Amino acid sequence: MALGFACAMLLPGLLSVTFRQRSCRDIVAFASRAGLAGIEWGGDVHVPSNDPATARTVRRMTEDAGLQVSAYGSYYRAGQSEAAGVPFSQVLETAVALGAPLIRVWAGSVGSSAVGDVNRAAVVADLRRAAERAAEAGVGVATEWHGNTLTDSTESAVRLLREVGHANLGTLWQPRIGDAVDVGVADLRMLGGLLRAVHVFHWWPTVQDRRPLVEGETAWSAYLSEVSQVSDGLFASLEFLPHETEADLRRDASTLKRWLDRENSRAVD
Repeated sequence: MALGFACAMLLPGLLSVTFRQRSCRDIVAFASRAGLAGIEWGGDVHVPSNDPATARTVRRMTEDAGLQVSAYGSYYRAGQSEAAGVPFSQVLETAVALGAPLIRVWAGSVGSSAVGDVNRAAVVADLRRAAERAAEAGVGVATEWHGNTLTDSTESAVRLLREVGHANLGTLWQPRIGDAVDVGVADLRMLGGLLRAVHVFHWWPTVQDRRPLVEGETAWSAYLSEVSQVSDGLFASLEFLPHETEADLRRDASTLKRWLDRENSRAVD
């Protein structure tokens, strides 16, 4: 049964990596019972990039529960994975089998302050190639927003996407732990239409402190207000929970849905 999110501007989702130790069937059940709209399936455990048969099985399982596959969270690193024996063609084949509209990739493995010109150029060229090949298959590509990559700062991320210069490449976003709210808002305003999805969690004030999502309401209200102005059908997906239990998920999913309902209602008014 569909959950009725088809016309929503912002959709509540879940990253499967939140429950790395649980089966795909468990994760589908958790997401469905929590009233979420979709799942971003990770390539590290649940849907390996060399196993399209598993991808097809997980797609059926997800869709049979009335959920969408929101993205394929590959661990493909631009400028690196191809040479390491993980071709993007393999990642793309798996994403298509999974029915994923978006592939998450990493912008290399070196931070923007340390990367050399040759390394950066290799990441740019690989992202351009990946975006082009994925476009031919009707699948989008988005960079992970993360330290020790070329999206470790907003300025570097925007520069990277402009250097690639392909409409099929965008980026994900998540708050950097410890940043002030206005820094995150500025990130989102600078990204604008380059944003493809948001990963939602509340760690504060350090990475050791995983807190219930409701404690981050001030920050996330500001972030989601910005995100809601970007595009229809964008997923805001839960990643990480204080104790990684289903009870945690139900609590934080309820919080997230309340926030998204508020933003979607404002957009309609």
